[in-house]
Amino acid sequence: MKKFLMTIMLVALVLVTGCTKIEEKGDYKEGTYFGSSKEFESYGNKYVSTASVYVGADGKIKSVFIDSTYNKDGASTTKKTLGDAYGMKGTSANIGVIQGGAEWYEQINNLEAKIVQEQGLDWLKWSDDKETKTDSVSGVTITVDTYYEAVMNALKQAK
Repeated sequence: MKKFLMTIMLVALVLVTGCTKIEEKGDYKEGTYFGSSKEFESYGNKYVSTASVYVGADGKIKSVFIDSTYNKDGASTTKKTLGDAYGMKGTSANIGVIQGGAEWYEQINNLEAKIVQEQGLDWLKWSDDKETKTDSVSGVTITVDTYYEAVMNALKQAK
């Protein structure tokens, strides 16, 4: 009888622990991390791209925020702050890759979401020899090299 009870208890223990979901731990340390690109020039103006990456207690990337400084009409601002006023949608539509075009912030939102989904940037493949563009993200036609640099600099701190 004791052997029977021990066997039942052992089977129950295996079933209970076998059904317990084990949460997979992410690759990063919990916290909020900031990174930036080197200053770069575009159309005669100097800019810097920035990124903040939030990592949860489980070690996984929970959110990414990417932006870039920008000068518009003599005022310093950021591309995300400008929103639709950045004026990229028409140009994007003319390229013909994104149906109806997409503003800068819409494209960068796609990139941010992909980084969270993939838990980093290891998936990104460059589509040009200068390593500025990628076809790895649906809905993104902008050059991403400085955003990549800013996110990588943030993620290096989170390792």
